[in-house]
Amino acid sequence: MAETELDIDAIVKDYKPKFDTVDEERLHRKQRLAAGFRLFGKFGFDEGVAGHITARDPELTDHFWVNPFGMSFHHIRVSDLILVNDRGDVVEGNASVNQAAFAIHSQVHAARPDVMAAAHSHSIYGKSWSTLGRKLDPITQDVCAFYDDHEVFDDFTGVVLDTEEGKRIAAALGDSKAVILRNHGLLTVGHSVDEAVWWFITMERSCQAQLLAEAAGTPVLIEPENAKLTSTQVGSHIAGYFSFQPLYARITREQPDLFD
Repeated sequence: MAETELDIDAIVKDYKPKFDTVDEERLHRKQRLAAGFRLFGKFGFDEGVAGHITARDPELTDHFWVNPFGMSFHHIRVSDLILVNDRGDVVEGNASVNQAAFAIHSQVHAARPDVMAAAHSHSIYGKSWSTLGRKLDPITQDVCAFYDDHEVFDDFTGVVLDTEEGKRIAAALGDSKAVILRNHGLLTVGHSVDEAVWWFITMERSCQAQLLAEAAGTPVLIEPENAKLTSTQVGSHIAGYFSFQPLYARITREQPDLFD
């Protein structure tokens, strides 16, 4: 291995869990999902009823688990999560689904079979950066996770309530891990809940970093070849998964009621 390569796969090769049953895997995804919502609440990503994270069901793969409409991120427990089918019907749980969540996430999950989870909220720095209609520049090591791996959905027509617009968002996302929704906010995806949530958190912070840097002056960009190399070190699926683990340990110790 070259000295410039970071072998995350070797570090965590035995770290990701293995499941004996579908029920075990489903519970694991729901626990990660509830933890993701608690972290979104802790970091101030809530804005009224806006925002949602989804996790594809491991058995009913055209269904996804999502937050109940109108429930605070700060309060969401595993038992509060609802299961929604590909028609927008709540098939498990006692709450309604946010129509925008269904319109966007159903189409992202349909277009990307590799995506196990997707995250979106109206976080302050993400929505501020989105008004510029620009991609993030490679100005820090952390933002290189998105180098050549995020897009811009350059349109805004109001609250997304139609699956046709969800399809256009999914098309703009393409094969990338994230898309900036102009005048709206950020959307990230991953091969696990852990990954999707981490990409959102670090993308939000990257928006904050670039807004601060540009307010102070003209940031120095990382050279393309070094940005590309760094993207392989900090932007892989396993790097995203592993980066979430300290946050998961922190929030579950602080707020163990999320497992209820």
